[in-house]
This record gives sequence, structure tokens and C-alpha cells, in this order.
Amino acid sequence: MPIISSTTTLGSVSSLNSFLFTSDASSYHTPSSFPSLLNYSNLSRHSHKCKKKFYSLFQTPKVSLSGNPKIEQAASASANANAAATQLLDDSPETRRSADWKTATAYIDSGFIYKGRIEGSNGGGLLVRFYSLVGFLPFSQLSPSHSCKDPSKTIHEIAKGLTGSDISMKVIQADEENKKLIFSEKEAVWSQFSEQVNVGDIFEARVGFVEDYGAFIHLRFPDGLYHLTGLVHVSEVSWDLVQDVRDILSEGDEVRVKVISVDREKTRITLSIKQLEEDPLLETLDKVIPQDVSAVPDSLSNSNISDIEPLPGLETIFEELLREDGVDDVRISRQGFEKRVVSQDLQLWLSNAPPTNQKFTLLARAGRQVQEIHLTTSLDQEGIKRALQRALERVP
Repeated sequence: MPIISSTTTLGSVSSLNSFLFTSDASSYHTPSSFPSLLNYSNLSRHSHKCKKKFYSLFQTPKVSLSGNPKIEQAASASANANAAATQLLDDSPETRRSADWKTATAYIDSGFIYKGRIEGSNGGGLLVRFYSLVGFLPFSQLSPSHSCKDPSKTIHEIAKGLTGSDISMKVIQADEENKKLIFSEKEAVWSQFSEQVNVGDIFEARVGFVEDYGAFIHLRFPDGLYHLTGLVHVSEVSWDLVQDVRDILSEGDEVRVKVISVDREKTRITLSIKQLEEDPLLETLDKVIPQDVSAVPDSLSNSNISDIEPLPGLETIFEELLREDGVDDVRISRQGFEKRVVSQDLQLWLSNAPPTNQKFTLLARAGRQVQEIHLTTSLDQEGIKRALQRALERVP
């Protein structure tokens, strides 16, 4: 993404030059290609150095005009050009500001990054110089890199330290009528760093702030700075049931996160903490109840399978699973008893082993009782998860 500094204009003055310096009197006209993005503030910035030169170039020749139409025509054209140049160099502040509003709109349309000088701050953000205009960069649109450099500083201390510096940003609103010129540093760093983020990547990160629905996490990049922020939803914080995210995460905590989705159009990154840990639901019966029959003689049993009574509610789930395409058979293979009670409610767990010979394993748990269920299916692991979810949704 190209970066345009505050001393660079989007327009070109080549067509203006051809208008000012053409020597053919018949060609004095305003070309249709006159640049709409000509930055008058840049031109007028140097006007005091070149006015004298322009005036001498366009000085009306001191010759007799009587009886010579060609000389009269040329002199008239020269005078007109002189007046046009003088008008351009002496543009009013209003004209310059209007042109700069158009330039700001062009930055939005192009997506170009603007490098602006921070001139100060107020209670809500930073004041940014944009040619003859002063825009606003809200604190909420600052990159997290500033606060992560020194977490002990307040936002107003950070703002004071940024005064006088140049920051890459994007124009996100240019409303001339309401005099609103808004910038975002976050949008600029997204353009610069988001391509380095992909699903499955693992980042060292820092908790920014916590909400009821999740935590916003700042990602640390190879340069050591925290450029982008993603969301860990409450459901992705832990495999355990989380009532309040604040019980687990606090602002400033160092964490490791996995990228589970990137929406480049909406500039959103979704993260997970729990997916870096083993899913406790992806277990086998042998893991739940170690096969140490000398210690627990009745811990596992695969004899008299027909005598095993399904846990309450399990038969209905079996019926719904058999309605799913790709599921051919569902039956209990064995059962066991734990020393502790995990939950009195019926729970279904998925095996972490992929289907083998069209066989897949589920665990059903309630109280101390655990039953191992074999599915005969042509589905893969993800397909089984979706089929099980649909079946459970149909269970009253």
C-alpha cells in the first residue's frame, strides 16, 4: 500500500503549466484535464518565492497596439494568463480549504495511507495537520502498539508524547459541510500487517480489554510491536464453562492465541485460547477410566452388551442419529464407572481418533456411569460433529 506524506499531492500540475506557458495566443484556454486534486496549499506555500518571476513572465508587452491586430490579440491573451496566474497564487484560504477537502475525499476513495503530523490533543484524541485543514484521530483509532510500549502510561500521557511526531493513518471520514475530518491509525496498520495473519497462526499476545462477550487481544508481531487486535469470544476462552471472562482474563495478561478466522473485508480477527489446549471432550473410554482391572474390577465391562441399559435420553438420540445421511448403525459397545461424578446430566463426548473402517466412537456420561458408543458411518470427524449437532437439536 503506497504511503503518501503530507508534502506530497495527489494531483499533477503538468496541465496547469501548459496553460500558463503556452506561446500560441490562440491556445489560451483552460484545459479539460485541469487537475481536480491540485493542492493549492502546497502551491501557495511557495508563492512568495515565485510571484515575482510569474509576474515578469506575464508582464504585458509595452508596445503600440494600434493598427496591429495580431499584437493586440497576443497582448490580450498574455494579460489574461497573467491574471489567471495571479488569481491562482493569491487563492483565498476558503479556496485552499475547499481543495483540501476534495483531496481528503480522494484519500478515502483511493485507500492511500497519509503520514500526518500530530499537532496536539484534546480529551478524545489527537489533532492532525492535513495541509490547510486540521483533522481528528480518536484515541479509539490508535494502534495498540502505543499503549503496549508502556502500559503504565495513561492515554493522555501517550498523546502528549506523540505530539510533533508523524503517524501513518487513513482518512475514514471527510465531511466538508459538517467540518469533520477523521483519521484512523488502525486502518493503516491493518493495510500494512493483516496479510501476515492467517488462520492457524499462533501469536504471543496481550489482553487489551475485557467485555462480557469476550476479550480483545493485541497480537505481537516479529518486530516486537503489537500492531493488530483480535477478539477471543467467551466460548473460546476455555473448555470449561465460563460465566465471566474477567474470572480468567485481565487487562495486561500475556497469553498465546490461535487465529481461527480472518475477515479481511470487515477487518476482523477471531482468536482462540482454548484451541491451544487439548479438548477434554475428545477422549476415549480407556483414557477416562484406565484399564486397571486389579484396582477397579468393574471399571470396564464389555460382556453381556445386550444387558447394558442406555443412559436416560440416549435411545432418543440414537434414533435421531440414524435419521442422518451417512450414519448406518449406532450401538453401545461397553460401559464403565468413574470414581467421581462429573455431572448428573447426560453428556456426549467425541473421540479424538478419526473414524477407522467406518467406525467412530462417542462417549455418553451421566453421574459416575460412562458408556462407549460405536457409530458405523461414512462421515468424517467434522461430518459426525455436524450430524450429532442436528440430531441433538431435534431431541425435545
